[in-house]
Amino acid sequence: MGDSQTWTAAPSAAERARSVLAAAWSCAVTADGGREEYVGAHAVDADGRVLLHVPDESALRTAAICAPRGEPSAVMEFADVAPVPVRNRIRGRLWLAGWFQPVDGHLLFRATRVVLRQQSGATVVDLDEFAAARPDPLATAEAHLLTHLADAHPDAVERLTRLLRPDSLYGAVRVQPLAVDRHGLTLCVERSRTHGEVRLPFHAPADDVTQLTERMHVLLTQASAAACPRSLQRQRTDREG
Repeated sequence: MGDSQTWTAAPSAAERARSVLAAAWSCAVTADGGREEYVGAHAVDADGRVLLHVPDESALRTAAICAPRGEPSAVMEFADVAPVPVRNRIRGRLWLAGWFQPVDGHLLFRATRVVLRQQSGATVVDLDEFAAARPDPLATAEAHLLTHLADAHPDAVERLTRLLRPDSLYGAVRVQPLAVDRHGLTLCVERSRTHGEVRLPFHAPADDVTQLTERMHVLLTQASAAACPRSLQRQRTDREG
């Protein structure tokens, strides 16, 4: 069950898809009836095209060479994995359907369909929008930023819960940072059997880590001026007791 929280700007589906692609270290490829996993084997160009490095003897390379040119014959799958341990670490998945073209000893993927699945559901991303979009400027730094926040500043995470509506924290047993982008921070609120996502928007976009630090300080200042939610007060009392 998801939570809702008022929030302003957010990445578009195309931007989110490009961010997943930029941050992913591994991918799965389904082609010619088989599925192969690749780790650290792909690169992405400025237009979002994927260049896959595969061994010369790979069945995928053979299938790409033999497949009819321009006909969809493969699907690439990328997982968007939360860097902080939460109940469901798969935040979303990105699928690219299309065909491979051998280029300079590698395989260039020509996408004919892009689908992004998030908690809110699946979205078919327009190909032109996908090519024109740029990854979030914090995408490749997100894992380090969130793990540092969760491991080194749990008190700050707890303080940020003061900015949430009380009903968002009803029954909460743990709150963890789930995602961050230039527009805001997303928290995961875990309950005994369910969990939800709640968004804290920044007052202005953050285009680099320095700006993100300032945006987080603003949120923490706002949180310090707010009252601690009663639900968390009870949890703290129970722990101390």
